[in-house]
Amino acid sequence: MHGGTPQVLESRLFMQLLVYTSDGGGGSTALSKLERSLRANEMPAVLYEDVNDPRGIGVLSYSEQPADFVTRLRPALQVMDDHGLRLRHDFSMLGRTYATGYETDLRFWLLDRPRQTVQNAAWPWHVWYPLRRIGAFGRLSPHERGSIMSEHGKIGRAYGEQDLVHDVRLACYGLDTADNEFVIGLCGKELHPLSHVVEAMRRTRQTAEFMQHMGPFFIGHVAARVG
Repeated sequence: MHGGTPQVLESRLFMQLLVYTSDGGGGSTALSKLERSLRANEMPAVLYEDVNDPRGIGVLSYSEQPADFVTRLRPALQVMDDHGLRLRHDFSMLGRTYATGYETDLRFWLLDRPRQTVQNAAWPWHVWYPLRRIGAFGRLSPHERGSIMSEHGKIGRAYGEQDLVHDVRLACYGLDTADNEFVIGLCGKELHPLSHVVEAMRRTRQTAEFMQHMGPFFIGHVAARVG
C-alpha cells in the first residue's frame, strides 16, 4: 500500500554474474570484443576486471526477460572461447529483484534502481557475493525478523546517505546452484567503504547469529558498461 493505493507489479529484474579466467593472456582484447558482441546482441551488461585474478573478467548482465540470458547473452559470450577463457562456475550468481512491502515506488525499486546503481559511472568498484541464513531465522516471529532486518537496514542506509556504498539486493531461491538465498551487490567510488560495510554488518544479529554462509566474494573494477 502507498497512499492508500495498493502497488502491484508482476515484472522483476533478473541479474546474472559470470566470471571467467585464463591460463594465458588476451584479457584486454577479449574485453573489447565482448563489449562489441554484447552491443550487437542488445544485451545490457557491466564488464569487470577481476581484482583478485590478473587474467579474470566478470560479466554482469540483466533483463526483465530471463530468456534473454539464453537468446542474447549466450551468443554474445561465444567470443570468450576465442581467447581461451573458461568459466569459473563457483562465482556464477543469478538472482531477481524483490520487494519488502515498504517501497514507496515499486517500479523504481524493482526495475530502475538496480540498473541505475550498476550503470552509475561515479561508482566503479563493485563487490558481489551470495549468502544463506540458517533455517532458524525463518521460524522467528514476523516482529522479531523485522527488528533484526531493521538493524541491518539502518547500517546500509547510513553508508548510502554518505554516498559511500550503494547496494543491489537479489533473491536467488531456486536459482542458485549452491542453494543460496540472496545475492548482494555493493557499488561505490572507493573500495574501502565496501569492505567496511561488510565488516560493520558482521556485528548485526542477523549475521552474527543467523548467517550460515557468505561468499565467495567477487571484487571487480568496471572496465566497460553496455547500456
